[in-house]
Amino acid sequence: MITGDLDTALVEAIRAASTAAIAADFPSPAGTWRPAPPGTSGGPGSYATTIAFLLAQHPAHQPQHHAPDPQILASKLAASLRERPEISEATATSGYLTVTVTADTLAALAVRITQAGPACACSSALRRATLAAPRRVDLAAARTWDEAYQWLASEVTGRLAAAAGAQVLWEDPAQRSVGTDSPPRTSSPVADSVSFAGADAIRYALCRVRPTGPPGRTGPRWAPGEGAVDARSAAEQHLGNPAYAVWYAHAHAASALRQAADLGLDKGDAADAQLRLLAHPGERALLDAMSWLPERVAGAARRGRPDVLTGYLEDLAAAYFHCQEGCPAVPPGLPDEPPGDPVTRARLWLAAAARTALGAGLGLLGVAAPDRL
Repeated sequence: MITGDLDTALVEAIRAASTAAIAADFPSPAGTWRPAPPGTSGGPGSYATTIAFLLAQHPAHQPQHHAPDPQILASKLAASLRERPEISEATATSGYLTVTVTADTLAALAVRITQAGPACACSSALRRATLAAPRRVDLAAARTWDEAYQWLASEVTGRLAAAAGAQVLWEDPAQRSVGTDSPPRTSSPVADSVSFAGADAIRYALCRVRPTGPPGRTGPRWAPGEGAVDARSAAEQHLGNPAYAVWYAHAHAASALRQAADLGLDKGDAADAQLRLLAHPGERALLDAMSWLPERVAGAARRGRPDVLTGYLEDLAAAYFHCQEGCPAVPPGLPDEPPGDPVTRARLWLAAAARTALGAGLGLLGVAAPDRL
C-alpha cells in the first residue's frame, strides 16, 4: 500500500522534473521498489527504487547522444519528494532513490490493511500484462510431482498476476490436465500425499519449491531428489513446519481479537485510533513487513515464482511472533488497562492487520487461512 502511495508521489515528481516528452510517456514506478541498498538510509518504512535508471534510458534522451546521470535524476526527484508531508526523508545514492515515510504514515497501515481486506495485496505493477492461467487445479490428478508443480505454478501465477493488475485469461483446468486418451489412474505419489496430508498442506509445500531452471523448460524443474514433497513433513503441526507457522500466526492473530472481545476490549473507531503509539521496534518491524505485501505479490507473479510469496509469508509470520513476544495485543491474564486504553486499541488494530495480510497471502496461494488450529 505504501509503495502504491509512493508511485503516485513519484509520478507527480517526475512530471514536475521532466520534459513534456518524458512526462507523457515515462516508465511506471510500480514494481521497481526494493529494500534500501547497503550504505543508504534504511529501517522500517524505507523503500528504494531504480526508477532513475529507467528514466535515464528513456527514448527522449537519445537525440542527446548520451543518457543523463541517474544520480542527478534521483537527486531531483528526492528534492521534490522531501516536500511531501508523508515523507520524512528522501535521498539519492548511486542513482538509487530511497524514500522513508513518517512514523505516522507507517503506523496507519494497521487500519488501512484491516479495512482493505484481501485487496491489501493488490497493486498496479503488472497492469499492462496479459497471460493465460488455469483456474483451481486438482493436484491429485497429476501423474508426477513435476506435472503437479507446473499446474500449480501456472494457477498461482495467474492469481498473483491478477492481484498485481494484469489481465488474466482464465482457462478450464481440464485443458491442462491429462488427455482423455490416457489410461485411468487410481493412485499416484501426488494423490497419495494429498490424501495423507491434505490438499492445503501439499499446495503450500509445492508452492515453496524453488525451480532450478527457467520457466517453460522440459523435465524436472528442480534438482534430482528435491522434487517430491514429503507428505509427513507437510502434515506436521509444529512451528518448524513453515506452512503451519504461517497458519498459526494467522490463527493466533484471530485468537487475540476473540480474546480481546471476551474481555470487553475492542479496536474502537478507526478515526480515533492513536496508531502513533505503535512505536515499539517489534511493532514497527511488523508494520514494515506488511507494507511489502503488494510488491512481493507482483514480484512473484512477474517471475512465475510462488516460492517468493511463501518465503515472504514466512518472514511475515516470524515478524508477527516477534512482535507478540515484546508487545502482545492482549497480555496474559486480565488486562491492567481499561477497555478504552489507546495502546491496547492500537495493538488490536495491528493484530487485525496481520491477520488480514497473512490471510490475503494464503488466499492468493489457494490455501485456507484458518482462524483456529
